[in-house]
Amino acid sequence: MAPPRSFIITCILILTISANTFAFYLPGVAPRDYREGDEVEVHVNSLTPMMGPATQQLKSVIPYDYYYKPFHFCQPKELKSQPESLGSILFGDRIFSSAYVLKMKVDEKCKLLCNQTVPPEDAKFINQRIRENYAINWLIDGLPAASKKLDAKTHTNFNSIGFELGDQTAEPSLNNHYDITIQYHTQDKNKYRVVGVIVKPFSRKYDATLFSQKDENKDCNSVINRLVLSETNSNEVFYTYDISWVSSSTAWATRWDSYLHTFDPRIHWFSLVNSIVIVLFLTGMVAMILLRALHKDISRYNQIEDKEDVQEDFGWKLVHGDVFRPPVNVMLLSVFLGSGAQLFFMTAVTLVFAVLGFLSPSNRGSLATVMIIFYMLFGSVAGYVSARVYKMFNGDSWKKNVFLTAFLFPSLIFAIFVVLNFFLVSAKSSGAVPATTLLAIIGLWFLISVPLCFIGSFFGFRKPKIEHPVRTNQIPRQIPDQVFYLRPIPSMLMGGVLPFGAIFIELYFIMNSIWGNKVYYLFGFAALVFIILTITCSEVTILLCYFHLCAEDYHWSWRAFLTSGASGLYIFIYSIMYFATRLQITSLTSTVIYFGWSGVMSLMFFVLTGTIGYFACLAFIRRIFMSIKVD
Repeated sequence: MAPPRSFIITCILILTISANTFAFYLPGVAPRDYREGDEVEVHVNSLTPMMGPATQQLKSVIPYDYYYKPFHFCQPKELKSQPESLGSILFGDRIFSSAYVLKMKVDEKCKLLCNQTVPPEDAKFINQRIRENYAINWLIDGLPAASKKLDAKTHTNFNSIGFELGDQTAEPSLNNHYDITIQYHTQDKNKYRVVGVIVKPFSRKYDATLFSQKDENKDCNSVINRLVLSETNSNEVFYTYDISWVSSSTAWATRWDSYLHTFDPRIHWFSLVNSIVIVLFLTGMVAMILLRALHKDISRYNQIEDKEDVQEDFGWKLVHGDVFRPPVNVMLLSVFLGSGAQLFFMTAVTLVFAVLGFLSPSNRGSLATVMIIFYMLFGSVAGYVSARVYKMFNGDSWKKNVFLTAFLFPSLIFAIFVVLNFFLVSAKSSGAVPATTLLAIIGLWFLISVPLCFIGSFFGFRKPKIEHPVRTNQIPRQIPDQVFYLRPIPSMLMGGVLPFGAIFIELYFIMNSIWGNKVYYLFGFAALVFIILTITCSEVTILLCYFHLCAEDYHWSWRAFLTSGASGLYIFIYSIMYFATRLQITSLTSTVIYFGWSGVMSLMFFVLTGTIGYFACLAFIRRIFMSIKVD
């Protein structure tokens, strides 16, 4: 049943307001008040690659555990891991306690953390990570430690999450001194909240005698020589830090604003205008067909039926006896459509929650967690839709349909996920998902998604069969030769371009967020682009479907699915271009991880958009054949 118009208008208004205000989020966690002298905990997270400062290109996609042995970072006496969400674990977060001691409003100067001996083989490993622009990630009061950056286009400062492991200006040098500036906001008398964390890393080659003296006035900044790790001899490394507390007028509720920086916001508006122009163009084309050509066709067909003279059918009415003929591989088609409907509802509901501000960036991994939960819950939609479509085309192997809907598409994604996880395990990356998490995902799948899929299929098969408006002939009609642009592959490639064209600019920002360790928060834009994508897929499929029917080609089912689904192919081609222009990856593991996840994203997009196109085409065909009189 279609939703009421008032609901649709309300949703569009909410999305438009969110897009215009760029970002809106609820704080997500309760604030913590500190008194002067209270300890403020510092947690450490995985080291992640970041864009190069000069080339703005990424050289790796593999995260590493902060306490991975070759790094030789200082460990606390009692190492504690922090609880993390499912999405946080899947994205490679590994959060632990640290040896740093911070006390509210207590400044420190050149404080020694520890000293470590780094052997040559580990020095080689560290130097390679410095060349790949790896960043250190801390969390202080749930807020990421950041480095100040300047946006060259807008000339504004912003906080970039993480800070450099080392400097590679001339040769790789390890940053072993950290100048930590913590901004606090005064709530009440002797009550303070952390609202900003800025870290400036430096490379310092210390003399051991500097720390053998008990001099409280020693200055680490007086050391000007950089620490270059030797790859032939052992290295003595001293880790030090300064702490400065600075009062700030920033309220706790808006402390994330400096992290949520928009790089050239005009591009987002250009993306939106570009998408709207494509939709208007397609809407004009479809309106011309529906209001002019199709209206004339229906009127002419019905006038002919009213006359007593026997006249031969022509145009798309010729295929009325074959248009609802079951397609080949109807089982596979119905399973894909069920999975596509599941993805559609998951995406739509997740975007609604994001637009309303429930997915705060302070809740690490909340977006991925919510998407997984909704995907599991909408297993019932997959079962119901698959059953309805399969029954509509007189399918009789209902047990096989239920089984494949519950397991085929999820098994394919999970198999790719497991293979990629083996590559991460071989690279000793923190991105490798632990066995317990894999078991938790399997448990969610078998205990929630699969039973809900079975329940959905049960109700789908119990419902009466969807009756077609016209009867299907026993003998299939011969299809005449088609012109080049209406043949399967050319028409699919043409149809996939427009949906991809409606989203490709926003796709660039999403790719930067996934691979460039940036926070994506413009969910208002994303929601509007998703609505535009849905409209574009529907209209382009209806347009090409009409042309095929006029050419007496009634094989529309798979054609409709593949036409709009072809946009997934363009997304994979775009990921290849992104790899060639924005990445400088040379390792096999990083390459496999990148193209593996790009393939998963393209496959899911293919099924999602294909489903949108199919149901739009089905509704269109049912409508036009219900409008004519057929013997």
